[in-house]
Amino acid sequence: QVQLVESGGGLVQTGGSLRLSCAASGRTFSNYAMGWFRQAPGKEREFAAAISRGGSAIYVADSVKGRFTISRDNAKNTVYLQMNSLKPEDTAVYYCAGSGGYATPTSLATYDWWGRGTQVTVSS
Repeated sequence: QVQLVESGGGLVQTGGSLRLSCAASGRTFSNYAMGWFRQAPGKEREFAAAISRGGSAIYVADSVKGRFTISRDNAKNTVYLQMNSLKPEDTAVYYCAGSGGYATPTSLATYDWWGRGTQVTVSS
């Protein structure tokens, strides 16, 4: 079992930045790929970004490309999501997820473990 705890969410103005962190425990962190997803009110959960076990492969949704950066520090068992140039449409609960497999990193079904989420609100 893997436990994932997100932090770093909050309220920010349009154009601002936030860095989300996700701390993992329970298994060897470097053995699983990590992803960030988000869910806005009334909408389905959607993919934002993912990173491979060693960090060499990165996937980013078109909606956040050029503004969001995913990274990981395997020594600290932590994955990050740096969010710049935030827009009101980025408002959502952001979830960290971990996958022990090798399936499509952009799919929710790929992921075995999920955090509880952290709220990000971007004011206009």
